[in-house]
Amino acid sequence: MGVSNNVSSVVLLLLLALVSCEAQRFDITLAGGHKGGRRGRLGGRVGTIFNVMNYGAKPDGRHDNTQAFMKAWVAACHWKGSATLLIPAGTFLIGQVAFQGPCSNPTPMIVEIRGTLKAQTDISEFPSPEWVSFESINGLVVTGGGTLDGQGGEDWQYNDCHHNSNCQLLPTSIKFNKVTNGVVKRIKSLNSKSFHMFITNCNNFRAHHLHITAPENSPNTDGIHVSSSNMVRIARSVIGTGDDCISIGQGSTNVLINKVQCGPGHGISVGSLGKYPDEKDVAGIIVKNCTLLNTENGVRIKTWPGSPPSAASGFLFQDLIMNNVKNPILIDQQYCPSSSCSSQPSRVRISNVHYRNIRGTSTSNVAVKLMCSKSYPCQNVELLNINFKFSGNKRQGGAALSSACSNARIGYRGIQIPPPCR
Repeated sequence: MGVSNNVSSVVLLLLLALVSCEAQRFDITLAGGHKGGRRGRLGGRVGTIFNVMNYGAKPDGRHDNTQAFMKAWVAACHWKGSATLLIPAGTFLIGQVAFQGPCSNPTPMIVEIRGTLKAQTDISEFPSPEWVSFESINGLVVTGGGTLDGQGGEDWQYNDCHHNSNCQLLPTSIKFNKVTNGVVKRIKSLNSKSFHMFITNCNNFRAHHLHITAPENSPNTDGIHVSSSNMVRIARSVIGTGDDCISIGQGSTNVLINKVQCGPGHGISVGSLGKYPDEKDVAGIIVKNCTLLNTENGVRIKTWPGSPPSAASGFLFQDLIMNNVKNPILIDQQYCPSSSCSSQPSRVRISNVHYRNIRGTSTSNVAVKLMCSKSYPCQNVELLNINFKFSGNKRQGGAALSSACSNARIGYRGIQIPPPCR
């Protein structure tokens, strides 16, 4: 079946969103002075430096530095000149910290993490599910080459989300909520208790040059989760976790994922969508120039059966390499990881999905699986130049690859290995 004539215009709109994302830049010039900080240079910038050590922080890995961090943040955020919050080399143990705005700085607030932050292992120290959070800030840069160690290995035993879909999540390592014009770059995240990074209710946010790691059997350790945000760009990062490398949730629009290496983990996912009432639509998602290695899935769209109505449209998955991936291309509108699932079809309408120039190896015989809703079939799905080889156990299933499709309107062009659904 052919793809409608509006495909080109849809892709053009997506690419215009990409250009708009990449056009955003910050001009950072720091200056000023304050009795709680010192005027100086940091990373080539001139301004007031608020060192957490001046507020009582001790880099010994044992002393609780939560209050010292909060005092330093309040001083830096309320300073009316340009300011940098500095976390120097060393190991700082902290509990839950909330860096809240709005701030008084005329230029983006800089947070320079050079040392290692270690999370408390007593989960009773976290009244809400986040460890380090930034909230209600216009203009923020988090950088420095430092590490956030969630010490998740001490707490994963308390996570029952693998068999309880209504589980209480453990704390996300770093959360950005209501941040406009934000950047996080050159940061490492290690062994988060739950999600490594959560970007929500943000606008014009860039994340790049990140290194995110957790064991492949660690529960719910998504690398980056995005929801209810617009104009988010994730680029040039290495992510290997026990769950999705990147997951795109409800209300996400104009998201670009570029030059990300993913694996191990569950791949790059849109969803799950449709679990809760009144979810916002998802639109304008681009995933390009990425490599996925030894992952459970490649690029996946997943929605719950029996979901409330919503829409997910305008996807471009392009120039991707997948090696030893179990489900390279997957739409799953019957997603339900729990034992109790609705028998009703999903009411999330999926449309305008483009898979272009995707190649690699599949460990399963079904390399392309498009299982859409029988009530709302997927519309305008395009596959162009799809080329996979089988890399699984030939004794258990042979070497022939196939496609499986249901309730999907699909158009094919160029190379198609496995063969198209008929």
